[in-house]
Amino acid sequence: MIDHLRFFDARDWFQQRRFGLFVHWGLYSIPAWQEQILWRGRMPRQEYEPLLHQFNPVKFDPDQWIDVMDEAGMEFLCFTSKHHDGFCMWDTKYTDYNIMNTPYNRDIVGMLSAACARRGKGFGLYYSIPDWHHRHYPNQGRHHEMMGPRAGDEPDFRKYCEYMEHQVTELMTNYGEINQLFWDVNVIGYNNRAFNDRMRALQPSMLINDRGPAGGDFVTPERQVPEGMVFPRLTEAVQSLGRESWGYRENEDYYAVRHLMQGIDRVMAMGGNYLLNVGPKADGTFDGRDIASLRAVGKWYAKVRESFEDTVPATTMITEFTVEMRDPVLLTRRGNTIYVHLYQDAAADGITLKPFDTLPRRATLLNTGEELPCAVELMPFFHRDRRPYLHIRGLPVNRLSGEVMVLKLEFDDSWAL
Repeated sequence: MIDHLRFFDARDWFQQRRFGLFVHWGLYSIPAWQEQILWRGRMPRQEYEPLLHQFNPVKFDPDQWIDVMDEAGMEFLCFTSKHHDGFCMWDTKYTDYNIMNTPYNRDIVGMLSAACARRGKGFGLYYSIPDWHHRHYPNQGRHHEMMGPRAGDEPDFRKYCEYMEHQVTELMTNYGEINQLFWDVNVIGYNNRAFNDRMRALQPSMLINDRGPAGGDFVTPERQVPEGMVFPRLTEAVQSLGRESWGYRENEDYYAVRHLMQGIDRVMAMGGNYLLNVGPKADGTFDGRDIASLRAVGKWYAKVRESFEDTVPATTMITEFTVEMRDPVLLTRRGNTIYVHLYQDAAADGITLKPFDTLPRRATLLNTGEELPCAVELMPFFHRDRRPYLHIRGLPVNRLSGEVMVLKLEFDDSWAL
C-alpha cells in the first residue's frame, strides 16, 4: 500500500482490491449498436424510449456474472445505475423511466448489490450527469448532450440538480454498502462538493471519482494509460473489452488479450487500479467473446497477481533506472523482492537491468514458475560504464509471445539498493 495515498479509514480497501469489472447495461443493449446511440447514432428519442416496453432480461443471473469475475480475478464491480439516456436500472421513485416499468419489473441494482455482498465483492455505482430523457436537463448541444430541448421539456439547471441529488441519495441509502460512486461527464458544471461530502457520510467506505463535483478521491484515465512510472494520485484506469462500445455491440471489434494484459500490467505496476468493462446482451448474459477474453486475462492475472498485491511501485527508487534501458520495464517491490514487468513485447530472450549489480538468490518467471539463469557481468551494450550489471537470460519470448511476462527477483535480507 502506498502510504502517502492512504486515507487511514475504511476507504483504504481501494489499494487492496485493485482489479474490477465495469458493466454498462441498459436499453441500449437492444439495438446493440453503442450505449450512446441517441447521440452518436442520431437515433430519435421517440424511437429509443419505447424500448422500455421490450426490455426483459429473463436470463440475467448476477451470480453468473460474479462467476466470470472470479475467473478473471476481479474483486469489485461498478455498475451503470443510469447512463446518458436517463433510463434507471433501479426502483427509483423520482421517475417512471426505470426498470420497474419494463416487462422484467425487477430491481437490477438491488439484485447486484445483494449478490456482491453475498459473494464478498465490492460494489460501486456509475451515475451519468447528462440525462437525455429528463425534461429539466438543460440540453444545449454540448458534448454528450442532445442538440437542444424537445417539445415539452422545461430546462432548469437547479431543478435537474435537485432530481439528480435525490436519486444519488436514494442509491446511497437503499442498497447496502456502496464502495464507489463513479460520476460521469459533468458538462453542466455541477459543482456541489458538499453533496459529495454528504454521500461520503452515508457510505464511509466509499470513494468518489473525479468526474463530478470537485474534490474527487481518485482520477479515471479512459482507454489510454498516461505516461510515467508512478501515479501521483489514486488512479483507476478504465477500459472496455471492445474498441467501439462500452455497452453491448453485436459487431464489436475486440481488443487483443495481449493488449489488455499490457494495459493492466502497466497501470498496476504504476500503482493504479484497473476497471475492465463488459456490456451484457439484452437478455442479461455476457457474450461468449467477452467471457473468452475475461477468462484469458484471468489465467494470466492469476499467475502474476503476487507482483501487484502488497507491493509498491519501485521504478523511481533508482533515479537512473531508465537511462540506456534497452527494454521498457516497470518495477514493483515487496521488501527485498523485486518484480520486473515487461509490459511491452520483449525484443530478446535476455534482459540487462541497469543499475542492478547484485545477484539475486533466485530469478523466477511468474508466468511459468521456471527459474531463469542470471549473472552480474559486463555487457557489450554498456561497455562505456565499465561496470557489470544484472543480466537475466532464458526468457521464453516466442513461447509466451501472447502474454506480458513478469520476473520475480528474490534478494538476500541484507540487500539494499
